[in-house]
Amino acid sequence: MIALRTYVYIDSLQPQLAAYMATVSQGFLPVPGDACLWIEVSPGMAIHRLTDMALKATRVHLAQQVVERAYGSMVVHQRDQSDVREAGRLLLAKMGASQEQRERCRIAWQEVIRGMTPDHTVLINRQDRRGSMILPGQSMFILETEPAGYIVYAANQAEKAANITLIDVRAVGAFGRLILSGKEGDVDEAAAAAVAAIENPSGT
Repeated sequence: MIALRTYVYIDSLQPQLAAYMATVSQGFLPVPGDACLWIEVSPGMAIHRLTDMALKATRVHLAQQVVERAYGSMVVHQRDQSDVREAGRLLLAKMGASQEQRERCRIAWQEVIRGMTPDHTVLINRQDRRGSMILPGQSMFILETEPAGYIVYAANQAEKAANITLIDVRAVGAFGRLILSGKEGDVDEAAAAAVAAIENPSGT
């Protein structure tokens, strides 16, 4: 039996998130405006069967596939939203599941740090991140979620809501982690949008 851990539909990838995903994608690169579906299941190896089904039955492109010790995840995208929605419908039917059966997302940590110091920002910028750089004096919002995949939807909604900079979006592993920065008011607005997204994650 395949258990549904994460199921997130994004209607339109925002420019920064699409660019960030392209830096970690092993497959077909997404572009801004693409619709996107992120699915995580257990056992991990089952993701191969689901990937095969989605690619054969629809026109979606495979951006990423990760098989971990316990979980497997995949990201598919397409400019036409109907293809992505159809892929999601087929995969749920294959699993005998509904999106309501996905694991509920939990916020493990959230915080806004204001007026970042130069020492702190330099260290963040030197760490393994594929987004933009955070600058001294900016505010920073950090968010950690479980399961990890929901962090992508939070990042997309945050970018929609405010003029912020995406620093890091890690959606694979035990926890998802988001770091974004900007002016204090923009960060507050983006943080509120990200938390709201986690509390009401998108489906098809």
